[in-house]
Amino acid sequence: MPLKKINKNFFFCVFLLLLCFYHFVAFAELVSDDVQLKRLIGRMVIIGFDQESLHDSDSFVAELKKYCPGGVILFDHDFYDRKRIKNIRSPQQLKTLTKQLRFYAPLPLLIAVDQEGGKVARLKPDYGFIKTPSAKSIGQTDDPAKAKKIYTALANQLSSVGINCDFAPVVDLAINPDNYVIVGLERSYGRFPEKVIKYARIFYDALHNEGIISVLKHFPGHGSSTGDSHKGFVDVTNTWNIIELEPYRELIRENRADMIMTAHVFNKNLDPEYPATLSKKINTTLLRNTLGFKGVIVSDDLQMKAISEHYSLQETVTLAINAGVNMLIFGNQLAKISLKDLVNVIYKEIKAGHISMTQIIESNKQIDALFKKRQKNWQIRQCYSR
Repeated sequence: MPLKKINKNFFFCVFLLLLCFYHFVAFAELVSDDVQLKRLIGRMVIIGFDQESLHDSDSFVAELKKYCPGGVILFDHDFYDRKRIKNIRSPQQLKTLTKQLRFYAPLPLLIAVDQEGGKVARLKPDYGFIKTPSAKSIGQTDDPAKAKKIYTALANQLSSVGINCDFAPVVDLAINPDNYVIVGLERSYGRFPEKVIKYARIFYDALHNEGIISVLKHFPGHGSSTGDSHKGFVDVTNTWNIIELEPYRELIRENRADMIMTAHVFNKNLDPEYPATLSKKINTTLLRNTLGFKGVIVSDDLQMKAISEHYSLQETVTLAINAGVNMLIFGNQLAKISLKDLVNVIYKEIKAGHISMTQIIESNKQIDALFKKRQKNWQIRQCYSR
């Protein structure tokens, strides 16, 4: 090889090494600042709160400004006191609340709800919102044109009140007729992946057309379970079928997967030690590497008893983040924790060397990419200059 060519290759390699070193040093300086590190942690959190409106003096507003959470999750009523309104009372009230959230949040914010239709709907007709049929009803009717109208109306309504993320559609298969949490609540389009894919695609497209982020759930499949992860440990080892991966495989292939939500289900054939939400084998090896998902992985609510009764808070956040989960949901329905306390728990686990800094960096890259994908719909304001 000519000496001239060797020199060119040598200098090019040196240039690349210096460039990588520069970026490493720049990031090291960023995360060495405790304030900045806590903001990076905050971006990985989707949190619930107990107010219908926000004010300058609210402690939650102060936390919103300081920690820049990646999102909030809204509920219509309190889980333990269903007569008490939590975040959603009427269309006008909700529109005002989402405006306040956007005003106080220094960075783009996911303002999320579970609006599937049927029995799982935070925006209810009783509050003045439109009624959406359940997934089961849509699957049984099996009319794609009608489904498109239904989901277009749902997406328009979400957009009109400032919701930019919907934890939907459910792509679980109705495999077990005795399953309550998915099949019993009519949250599945049907038993076979072809039908589930068909209507999940229509739902996704309707949300996408309104600039609303869609979340496929519950990976790797909850429709074969015999238990409810809200209430306790759920083992699907003997009931889960590999066919439950098909909706994810196809929708990922079609680039119709912005975010995917993990399920708190245990399957010893996929991971003999941890439930899906806390499993690197399921989130990284299966979902990322095998199925090729490149979007944001979000946990189901980590305060559900399937997790909270078996793992401490420190164990939960450490395992989930190291497993490859990018955003952690703490709905503050089943239990209560402040954003400040949650960020500090994760911060201490990082400083103790229990949480990989690589995962914090990678998760923030994933979250940034998600927001950039929807950037034209949302106003961008800088957080780090504050």
